[in-house]
Amino acid sequence: MEQFSTSPETGLAREEVHARVQQGLVNGEEDVKTQSIGQIVRKNVVTPFNILNIILGALIISSGSLKNLLFLGVMVCNTVVGCFQEIRAKQTIDKLSLISSPKAHVLRDGKLWEVPVSKVVMDDILQLTAGNQVSSDCVVAAGSCEVNESLITGESDPILKHPGDHLLSGSFIVSGSCRAQVEHVGKDNYASKITGSAKYMKKTQSEILHSINLIIKIIGFMLVPVGAALFYKAAVTSSSSYSQAIVSTVGALVGMVPEGLVLLVSVVLASSVVRLSFRNALVQELYSIEMLARVDTICLDKTGTITEGTMQVDNLHSLRDDFSEDAICEAIAAVTHTLKDSNPTAEALKEKCPENPGWEASAEVPFSSARKWSGVYFAGRGTFVIGAGEFILGERFEALRPLADKAASKGQRVLILAHSDAPFQEDGMALPEDIKPLAMLFLSDRIRKNARETLQYFVDQNVDLKVISGDNAITVANIAKKAGLENADDWVDATTLETDEDIKEAVKRYAVFGRVTPQQKLKIVKALKADGHNVAMTGDGVNDVLALKESDCSIAMASGSDAARTVSQIVLLDSNFASMPHIVAEGRRSINNLQRSSSLYLVKAFFSTILAVCFIFIQSQYPFEPIQFTLLNALTIGIPSLVLSLEPNRERLHGQFMLNIIKKAIPGTLTMVLSVLLLEAVNFFVNLPQTQLSTAAVVLTGFSLFLILFRVCMPFNGKHIFLFVTMCIGFILAYIFFGSMFSLTALTAPMILILLPLMFASLSMFMMFLHLIERILMRHVD
Repeated sequence: MEQFSTSPETGLAREEVHARVQQGLVNGEEDVKTQSIGQIVRKNVVTPFNILNIILGALIISSGSLKNLLFLGVMVCNTVVGCFQEIRAKQTIDKLSLISSPKAHVLRDGKLWEVPVSKVVMDDILQLTAGNQVSSDCVVAAGSCEVNESLITGESDPILKHPGDHLLSGSFIVSGSCRAQVEHVGKDNYASKITGSAKYMKKTQSEILHSINLIIKIIGFMLVPVGAALFYKAAVTSSSSYSQAIVSTVGALVGMVPEGLVLLVSVVLASSVVRLSFRNALVQELYSIEMLARVDTICLDKTGTITEGTMQVDNLHSLRDDFSEDAICEAIAAVTHTLKDSNPTAEALKEKCPENPGWEASAEVPFSSARKWSGVYFAGRGTFVIGAGEFILGERFEALRPLADKAASKGQRVLILAHSDAPFQEDGMALPEDIKPLAMLFLSDRIRKNARETLQYFVDQNVDLKVISGDNAITVANIAKKAGLENADDWVDATTLETDEDIKEAVKRYAVFGRVTPQQKLKIVKALKADGHNVAMTGDGVNDVLALKESDCSIAMASGSDAARTVSQIVLLDSNFASMPHIVAEGRRSINNLQRSSSLYLVKAFFSTILAVCFIFIQSQYPFEPIQFTLLNALTIGIPSLVLSLEPNRERLHGQFMLNIIKKAIPGTLTMVLSVLLLEAVNFFVNLPQTQLSTAAVVLTGFSLFLILFRVCMPFNGKHIFLFVTMCIGFILAYIFFGSMFSLTALTAPMILILLPLMFASLSMFMMFLHLIERILMRHVD
C-alpha cells in the first residue's frame, strides 16, 4: 500500500479515515490473547481420562446399577478444579490488560481526538507527549522527543528522535513532544511481528502430566481387550446376567484407571496456586509449578528483575571547597524542577533533591541524546548545567576521568554539575565558554532490595543463573555483580555471537549476556534446552516474548507488556522477583509430596490391571464392584494422599516422577495381587457364596492397602498417627453401618477363619517385597 504524506497540522479527514478502515488499514486487535472460556472448558472436559470414565459410566447406566456410578464424582471434581483455576487466571490477566490498555491521541480534521489503539489507521497523525506509549510504528513529522524502547529492544537508555526518525510501537515517550505519522498498522507493526511469532500452542512440558497420560494411554489400550474378555467370560462362560456381567467388568476396569491420581494432582497444584496468590504470584497453568520446581537454569532479564527499572543517586561529590552538598542539591533541584523532564535520571535527581528553591529561569535547554546535557540560565545566578562530563568540559574532563572510570567500573553513571555566570550562546543552545565543574553526581540502577538474597538462594539450590539484557554488556555485568551474582565477570557482548554455534558455546561459558536481540534470547533458551537443561525465563517486555514462550517455565512481571504477561505461565503481580524462592519451594513441596502419595494410586491401578488379566483365565467371577473400589479408594488412598500431599517438604527433587512412584508401588502391588489369588485358591476348596467371597476380597485388599498406607505415613508423628487411626476406624464404621450400600455382607465364621491367616500372609509378603526392592535399589546405587 502506497503511503501518503499527511499534514501534521490537520491530520486525516474523516472520509480518509473511513476509507482506510474499509481497506483494512487499521490497527485492530493484534495482541496475543488468552484462551476463551470455551477453549478452557473444552480442554479440561475432553481428556483421555474423562472419555474413559464417561464410557464406563454409560455401561453402568445400561446395567441399571446406578449406585456404582459414584466413581464419576472424581472425574467431575477434577474437571471443575482445572476449569476454575484457568478461568480465574484468564480473568486476572484480562483485567490487567484492560487497565494498562493505552489510548491514542490522533489529529483528525484539525482536532485532537482520543481513540482506542485498535482504531488507529494508516497515515494517522499521533500526538505524543511524555508518558505516552507509541501505539503503532510511525515516523516523526514535527517536534522531537526522547523515547524509551526497553520493552521492545531491551535497551533502557532514552533515544532522541527528530523529524524523519522512526518510532517503534510499544515504546514510551520519556521527554519532549512530537507529532508522528503512522507507517504500519496491525500485524505489520514491529511489536506485533515479535508477538505474532509467539502465537503457537506450546505443549505443557510436565513430567507428571506426561506420566499420568502415559499410564492412562497404556491402560486405555488394555481396557478394550481385557474388558471384552471379562464380559465374554461373565456373560457367556459363567452365564451371568447382563447387569451382573457389566457391573463385574466395569468394576475391574474402574480399578485399572487411576482416576484419583488425576484429581490429587489437580487439587495439590490448585492448593499451591492459592498459596502463591498470597505471595502476589498468579499461576496461569497448574503444571508450571512443577516445571519451576524442576528448573536448573534461570534466564533473568536485568530491568525489572534484578533492578527496579529506576535510578538512584548514590553520591554527590563536590569539586569545590566552598560548594557544600546542600548547595549542590539546591542547584540540582532548581534545574530539574524547571525543565520538568521525566526520564529515569531526572526522576532520580528529583528524588535526591526534592525541594524546589523557586529560582527564576530566563532560558532553558532540555536534555537531548545529541548534546548529552541539559541546563537552565537563572537571572542573577548564572547558568547551571547537568550532563556527561566529556560533552560539558571537553578535554578538561581528563583531570576527572580517573574518578569517573572508577565509578563506571562499579556500574555507576557519572554526571557533572557545572556553572557559569554567562548565559547560553548561539541562540541560547550552546554552553558558555567559561563553564566550570561544581560537582560530580554518581547514579546507578536501583537494585531490588531482595535481589542479593534471591540470587543466593538459587546458587544454594544449584540453579545456574544467566543474566540476559539488551543493555551494554559491561553495564549489565557490573549491575549483576553489585546484585551478588558470583560469576558476573563472565560476560559477553551478543553482537559478537554471529552463528548458532557461537551461542551454543557461549551459554556454556558465560553468565552475563549484553546487547541481546529478541531472536538471540530465543536462541539462548533453545541452546540451553538442547544441552539438557530445564530453563525458566523471566521478562517484562515485548523483546522477551519469544524466549518466554520457548522456555520450560515463563515468569512475567505484571508491570510489563500485555504480550509478556499473556504468554507467561506465572505472573508476578507485584513485579517482585523476590517471590521466586517461595514459588520454587512451593513447587518442590507439591512434587515431593505427590511422589509419596501417588504410589498409593499406582498400587491400585497396577493391582487392578494384573488381577483383571488373571481373572480372564480363572474360572471364577471377578470379586469386586465399582462401588467397593470407591470405598477402598476414599479411605486408604484418596483422603490420606490429599492430607499427606499438603505437608511441608523442602527436599530437592530427585529422579524421575514415574520411576520414583513405580519403585514405591511394586511391593504393595505384588502383595495385593497374591493375597487375592490366594483367597481364590482357598475358596476353591471352601466354596464361599459370591457375595461373601466379594466381601472377603474387599476386607483383605483393604488390609493390604492399610499396610501400604502405614509405610507411606512413616516417619510417624502426631498428624500421621491421627490420620492412620482415623482411616482405619472409618473403614470399620463404613463396613458396619453402610455395608449393604457397598455390597458387603456380615462376616461369618468361615470367612474369619480364611481371612486371619491370609492377612498374616499379606503382612509377611509385604515385608519380604519391601526388603527385596531395597536390596535391589542399593545394589543399583553401588
